[in-house]
Amino acid sequence: MAKQLGLHKIVKFFQVMRDNGGPFKSLRTLYRMDTIKTGTLVGVDSLGNKYYENNSYFYGTNRWVVYADQFGMDYDGSQVTPEWFGWLHYKTDLVPHKDPSRPKHRWMAEHKPNLSGTKDAYMPYTTVKPKIEAWKPPQ
Repeated sequence: MAKQLGLHKIVKFFQVMRDNGGPFKSLRTLYRMDTIKTGTLVGVDSLGNKYYENNSYFYGTNRWVVYADQFGMDYDGSQVTPEWFGWLHYKTDLVPHKDPSRPKHRWMAEHKPNLSGTKDAYMPYTTVKPKIEAWKPPQ
């Protein structure tokens, strides 16, 4: 009877709201991610991103990342560390801390997000004279 009236959807809605920290935090999550989901926290990476899984969602949407608050609204896919990339894209079902085939060597560099479009972006030094020069009026 409750299923026919749609009450199970209302109960599920309030459960998702509770799992996301209440109505105000749920609205903030909805604003940042365009969706609110409930799931099991699987792990956290070195940048502070949180990875979740809920197998009751469709395949392809049952794993997701909630980017750290330090990124605000300027988050992108390059902020997912390589260890978690394989799990997030279904290359493996083992999370990084349970995967024996993922050794950490001293020579491996730490992950850095893509800095293109920021003030820290790489700008090469050039020794070639520019083809076009700005005009300076005579003084």
